[in-house]
Amino acid sequence: MFVIKPPAPLVLPDGTPTVFLAGSIEMGQAEDWQSVLANELGALDVIVLNPRRDAWDATWRQRIDEPAFREQVEWELTGLDRADVIAMWFAPETAAPITLLELGLHARDRKVVVGCPDGYWRKGNVEVVCARFGIDVHGDWATFVAAVTRAITRRADRS
Repeated sequence: MFVIKPPAPLVLPDGTPTVFLAGSIEMGQAEDWQSVLANELGALDVIVLNPRRDAWDATWRQRIDEPAFREQVEWELTGLDRADVIAMWFAPETAAPITLLELGLHARDRKVVVGCPDGYWRKGNVEVVCARFGIDVHGDWATFVAAVTRAITRRADRS
């Protein structure tokens, strides 16, 4: 398992499955579930794209003309597009508006694994979108991790 974080270039070797960790960050305020999941995937031959930037600067203006902010968003969009699997976790204590946007962008791709426990403020919206596109919604961490692992393994078996 190898982890790539922004702003590192997305150099992805052929034949190795890639998983993007989309989900609650809240500008660094949410629990670092991405590191927990990466550790749980440690035994797999997988590249993990973790958008949780080590050197996030909350003073960056969230505007297209802010170079560092735009670089982050472009890195995430490219990573989402190039990933074989998108692991999407909606932490109940967060709003995660960007994750909702990413679900809308990628629900049709058939590569999204969704974890959304009870208590997430827009769980109903997540469930309706996922039902429309045939995506299972995993309501707890253990089943989410198992589903992500299966998706990565299936991808590896096709390589």
